[in-house]
Amino acid sequence: MPRIPSTQALRALECFARHGTVWQAAEELNLTRSAVSHQLRLLEYTLGFRLMNRVGTRVELTPQGLSYANEVRHALATISGAALRNASRGVSGALVVSCPPGIASSWLCPRIGGFSRAFPDVSVSVVSPRRLDDVSNPDVDLFITFGFREQPGMDVELLKEVDFVPVCSPILLNRIGGLEGPEALRGVELLHLNDHSDWEAWFRVAGLPVAAAKRGVCFSDMNMVYAAALAAQGVAMGDRFICQQAMADGKLVRPFDLAVQSAKSYYVVMPSEKTGNPASAAFRDWLRAELAEEGAGAERQISFHKRAKDFRLP
Repeated sequence: MPRIPSTQALRALECFARHGTVWQAAEELNLTRSAVSHQLRLLEYTLGFRLMNRVGTRVELTPQGLSYANEVRHALATISGAALRNASRGVSGALVVSCPPGIASSWLCPRIGGFSRAFPDVSVSVVSPRRLDDVSNPDVDLFITFGFREQPGMDVELLKEVDFVPVCSPILLNRIGGLEGPEALRGVELLHLNDHSDWEAWFRVAGLPVAAAKRGVCFSDMNMVYAAALAAQGVAMGDRFICQQAMADGKLVRPFDLAVQSAKSYYVVMPSEKTGNPASAAFRDWLRAELAEEGAGAERQISFHKRAKDFRLP
């Protein structure tokens, strides 16, 4: 039987494949960059085939390495799911989760029944915070925040990095005859969350005058932004993570490929005095498993579409 690679090396590969850089993988795994690089080299030696190529100053996965990483992601999700199913025995009690409205309505709510089925003896309550990064509610056991890592006195774990892309209803595109290029946005209503900063960042990367982004309607809640976008009222700067289902269903489309990585990310934050709560630990593990399975499914879908695109009848 072939030697089975270490779990740490497999996790290093999965993180590197997801982020594309050693330093981001190291940050997620709480390891040094040299430790991650060592794990990747060890994995190559164990497997007997090349996982990575150096291109200039960058390191990227070979096609064989990318294919293997996708299978590893699926396998790790399966293992995590098995652990959750067995760990659910004996986990009980009440759990209060704080989650921003946007990610709650578009991502968490459609999946929360899976946690309840896995942990039927845990009573879950989901509440909305006053701010996206607010961790002040003393009644909350686990926070899902959108902000920065620094949270003194808290146990913080990166959940998901965020890319912002312009999104709009296909009805709007049909009505205005399409958008030929980013410059065309200067004649379209823009939809904002709280302020103009997201659109300003995108205009800057697109080479457009930043002052042109300071117009349109500002909303205090992401659900309002997406409701306006779905109703063809303008173009929103969408969080690709929580817009993914609407885009998959064709309710929202991306008129341009250009994306801007947000300086903020989604984090799981737990007060230090509540980290021993078995229900909180179970919920955090469930979140990890859901994201890993979702990532594996997305990679399989991309691979399927690529094969379909490459297929040609003789």
